Amino acid sequence: MNKAPVMEYGSLIVVSGPSGVGKGTVCKQLCAIAPKMAFSVSATTRQARPQEQNGLHYHFLSREEFFARREAGEFLEWAEVFGNYYGTLRSQIQLQVAAGYDVILEIDTQGAMHIREACPEAIFVFILPPSVAELRRRITARATEDEETIRLRLSQAEHEMSLAKEYDHCIVNNTVDQAAAEMLAVIKQEKLRRAEMEEPCLTNRPLTK
Repeated sequence: MNKAPVMEYGSLIVVSGPSGVGKGTVCKQLCAIAPKMAFSVSATTRQARPQEQNGLHYHFLSREEFFARREAGEFLEWAEVFGNYYGTLRSQIQLQVAAGYDVILEIDTQGAMHIREACPEAIFVFILPPSVAELRRRITARATEDEETIRLRLSQAEHEMSLAKEYDHCIVNNTVDQAAAEMLAVIKQEKLRRAEMEEPCLTNRPLTK
């Protein structure tokens, strides 16, 4: 008699890094080279932009619904940004992880520390620039910010990089392909290590409240 296949759950991968380091590009490349990898879709109270689709780019909620779901404990983390609210819905992570997807949550360090408290079983990866000088070059090359904004971004970057030690792994983004390949190796390593633990790791089953 054939046994039913064992369901393999995915993992939550929390990714942070300073503005301009290229973490979004690295994560997109990771999704291109890795099977069953997906982005977490955040919830927000801001209005959808013309080409944004509900459920694809964001889960667009009214402020009343956002607050109600926050009070019900449905968010793994949430924050107010320029008068709008953003949050990570626990249920969305559960659904994707239960379907066997490794879910990438690209988030700032403050949000990541909240996730660390709520879901210590997640895999935490920090993306670093080769140097502060290179980070400045990348930010300047975008030609979208004035000198004062660049200075503030670099100051914030130094603070964020000081928290890199709180993450499971740090990866230097010398090139997108190299960084994405290293991230994939790290995820495989962590999933294998946790699967071999005497006690089952929480990443092998849906996240719970």
